[in-house]
Amino acid sequence: MANPSAVCNGHLHHHHRQKQNNLLKSGMYKKNGITKGMKKNGISNGTLYKKTFIEHFEQAPMYVAVLTFLGFGVGTIFGYLRDFMRAWGLEKRNVATEREQQKDFVPLYQDFENFYTRNLYMRIRDNWNRPICSVPGPQFDLMERVTDDYNWTFRFTGRTIKNVINMGSYNYLGFAETDVNALKTVTIELQKYGTGICSTRQEMGTLDKHVELEKLVAKFLGVEDAMVFGMGFATNSMNIPALVGKGCLILSDELNHTSLVLGARLSGATIRIFKHNNMQSLEKLLRDAIIYGQPRSHRAWRKIIILVEGIYSMEGSIVRLPEIVSLKKKYKAYLYLDEAHSIGAVGATGRGVVEYFGMSPDDVDVLMGTFTKSFGAAGGYIAGKKDLVDFLRTHSHSAVYATSMCPPVAEQIIRAMKCLMGQDGTTQGLQRVRQLGKNTRYFRRRLHEMGFIIYGNDDSPVVPLLLYMPGKIGAFARRMLEKNIGVVVVGFPATPITESRARFCVSAAHTREMLDTVSTA
Repeated sequence: MANPSAVCNGHLHHHHRQKQNNLLKSGMYKKNGITKGMKKNGISNGTLYKKTFIEHFEQAPMYVAVLTFLGFGVGTIFGYLRDFMRAWGLEKRNVATEREQQKDFVPLYQDFENFYTRNLYMRIRDNWNRPICSVPGPQFDLMERVTDDYNWTFRFTGRTIKNVINMGSYNYLGFAETDVNALKTVTIELQKYGTGICSTRQEMGTLDKHVELEKLVAKFLGVEDAMVFGMGFATNSMNIPALVGKGCLILSDELNHTSLVLGARLSGATIRIFKHNNMQSLEKLLRDAIIYGQPRSHRAWRKIIILVEGIYSMEGSIVRLPEIVSLKKKYKAYLYLDEAHSIGAVGATGRGVVEYFGMSPDDVDVLMGTFTKSFGAAGGYIAGKKDLVDFLRTHSHSAVYATSMCPPVAEQIIRAMKCLMGQDGTTQGLQRVRQLGKNTRYFRRRLHEMGFIIYGNDDSPVVPLLLYMPGKIGAFARRMLEKNIGVVVVGFPATPITESRARFCVSAAHTREMLDTVSTA
């Protein structure tokens, strides 16, 4: 990072423009040609990677795509037929409608926009929002519910489905637990501080626990400073607008999480999208941004920042960090890395994709992560240079308006992080990281051997299994629950229309027997 404070202090315009002009004069930017050390398709030739990087994105046969579109087509036709019957009173209308007195008003409910929810989603709605009544560990207990009106409403039977294998929670390291000895320090902090802060960080909401946690996070990541927030989603959506604004350019991966997308939109910066993990697409945007500058005025961008994730939660793919850092340094851009799913889950000691690729934390300008997955808690963090974090303490919307993280949650994060760092006097944290890696590779290998099409990196604990056809979404989830297995299924519009899937999340707490049960169900 040429100027550590430039990403946050708002005075980058002249500094960044001067660097761009110097690079243009020196011929480092080219309109044509490929970056040295890269193949034309955007895949590294191996010089940037210290280990084998294997990802799978197998294409389905053509007949599967045809049948998938046909399934959606048939569902759409029947949807219009049922809407016709509802309009003529032949079928009960359960969906919300405008009152007769408001017919001349601008509609509050957009009827066409709700078509998919009304006619397709409702058929499989029973597979979501299932309430559990235990800790979301490797197994959980599920409250049974049934519907008498085709998923419009549900009622509880009073029966509990016991010991359902949990393949849906982000409990990567198994810290979602209720062991009394493990939670002893959390109990002490709960008795000392209570459950809530009732204030923001800038007012009366900064406790010694927050200071202790932030110092520990900075030490864990190997950076100068860190700041923690009470909500993981808001860590992105409320801090990106503080870092960039009008006159800045955001280059965002097309599969970035909604929190990154929302933060980018709220910032007022110009947003351009590059193809997922495609370095040729990213470099073209970077090169064009340097050469042409801002639209109409052609002035240099005040800042150019690249937004990426460590592990993509719906694809199971890992960011090509060495190549992105190489491009970022070449074009003097900034890098914002969201490690929500990768911190704790990858790397020899669980320090995320930076450690996974054997890189320095200084290569990333803004390190972001959450405590909601690997740490069994809640909230998120921003880490990096001290001047970056000091800037956010003053200008972050979360610091100014959001309630602080509650002390018992902070202590849970401290407990888990000290375990990973070995500061609890054991090697349990390292064992959990290694067990997660073993479980991930074993489960992925089993599914491959059985002929399933799965996406993502071999080291990613997020394992998407492709279902494709809309009818399989509900059928798969119901069948798995009959076998006492809880899964997450995802379909359009959360995924491309032809790529409906089940998403497994592997945990260090899963036993080999559990994974075998799931793969053979």
